Amino acid sequence: MSETLRTTIIQSDLFWEDKGNNLNMFSKKIKSIQENTDLIILPEMFSTGFTMNVKNVAEEESGATLLWMQKEAEKNQTAIMGSCIILDKGSYFNRMYFVFPNKEYIKYDKRHTFKLANEHKTFSSGNEQVYIEYLGWKIHPLICYDLRFPVWSRNTSNYDVLIYVASWPQRRINAWDALLKARAIENMCYTIGVNRVGMDGNGHQYTGHSAIYDVLGECISTKENENEFIETYTLDRSHLESNRKHLQFLNDRDDFNLE
Repeated sequence: MSETLRTTIIQSDLFWEDKGNNLNMFSKKIKSIQENTDLIILPEMFSTGFTMNVKNVAEEESGATLLWMQKEAEKNQTAIMGSCIILDKGSYFNRMYFVFPNKEYIKYDKRHTFKLANEHKTFSSGNEQVYIEYLGWKIHPLICYDLRFPVWSRNTSNYDVLIYVASWPQRRINAWDALLKARAIENMCYTIGVNRVGMDGNGHQYTGHSAIYDVLGECISTKENENEFIETYTLDRSHLESNRKHLQFLNDRDDFNLE
């Protein structure tokens, strides 16, 4: 069990519906990382941008994006996570992959499809909560719009880290900031949000604000958060455990289950 988890955020602009250029770009960005890291986090739909033109860019699970993630994870001996567009048994999913350094992976399908962008008309919703065990840390992965629904992230399994990958637009960025902080406080966990920057092919502007909050809701990331950046932060198990033991807020959770 590791007492720390070195986590790298890559906040980046994306090439619209251009898988090859995006994957090449992220390979260069990963190569530029100087610090040792255990986990690299990429934005939502990092290989295409947040598009509904799925017939142009969707891939099978054995497609280019997952193969690229496996190659980079093995080469750099670090885990990598991010979401992409997957066609599975005739349905499209906004699917996040968590790829381990040995190339094995766990997947999570976005639960809450974004109706304002008609995502629900194109993508099927996932129905499974996923928890990942990695280096002794328990990680709960979620995607963008999931952030607005606290019941779906409710910490009944004593996970340590809550991670959102996103394409969250500038016009609602105040909600992103507030909700990330709230999820950290209410779940007494490290909460990480990785968003993109730049403008997409539909004219939507993104200003990042990728951040890491500790179990008390303090922002521990330090980079200028409206530009592209790559930064590695260290999560500390002693901070998590000592505050949970002292405050014991999670012991007073309401007793109900999702059906």
